Amino acid sequence: MIKDLKISIVQANLAWENIELNRANFARILYSIDCSPHIVVLPEMFTTGFSMNAEELAEPVNGATTQWMQNIAKEKGFAICGSIIIKNEGNFYNRFLFVAPEGKVYEYDKRHLFTFANENKRYTYGQSRLVFEYLGWRILPQICYDVRFPVWSRNRGDYDLMINVANFPAERREIWTTLLKARAIENQCYVAASNRVGTSGMDIYYTGDSVLLNALGEPVCEALPGQERVITGTFNKECLEKFRKDFPVLPDADDFSLNM
Repeated sequence: MIKDLKISIVQANLAWENIELNRANFARILYSIDCSPHIVVLPEMFTTGFSMNAEELAEPVNGATTQWMQNIAKEKGFAICGSIIIKNEGNFYNRFLFVAPEGKVYEYDKRHLFTFANENKRYTYGQSRLVFEYLGWRILPQICYDVRFPVWSRNRGDYDLMINVANFPAERREIWTTLLKARAIENQCYVAASNRVGTSGMDIYYTGDSVLLNALGEPVCEALPGQERVITGTFNKECLEKFRKDFPVLPDADDFSLNM
């Protein structure tokens, strides 16, 4: 188990619907990271931007981007995560991929599709909540709009870190930052959130506001809005466990079940 988990967040501009250019840009960034993080977090749909052009842009399971992530993770010795467009058995998914240096891939399909942008008409809803363990840390992956729905992200005492990868626009940046803090506080968990910057092909502007939060909702480190940045911070497992023991909120949470 790693007591001090070091995480780097990549806040970057995305080339609209240009998979190869985005991979090249992120490769340059990833190979330049020399602070030895355990995990590097990229934004939502980091190879395309938040595009509804799923049929043309989707990659197969274990396709080129997945292999690209595996190669860099192996070479650099850190895990890489973010979401891309995947086609599987005739359906399209906004899929979160977490790729460990040894090649292991954890997958989560976005549960809450953004109906305001017709994401639900292009993509298939994810059906499974995922918690996986990495280096002794229990991790819950989320994608952008998921952050609005606290029942889906409710900590049942089964995770320590929430990772959210996003394309959350500037006009709702206050909502983004507020919801991230709320999820950290109510779930007594660390939060790592990577959001893009720049303007998309749909003329939507993003300020990023990527951040690492502790369980009090306080920033461990945060990216300057509107700028491409790599920020790095460390989460301490013992501090989290002590906080939960000293202020045991989670056992008082209401019980519930999800209808999938």
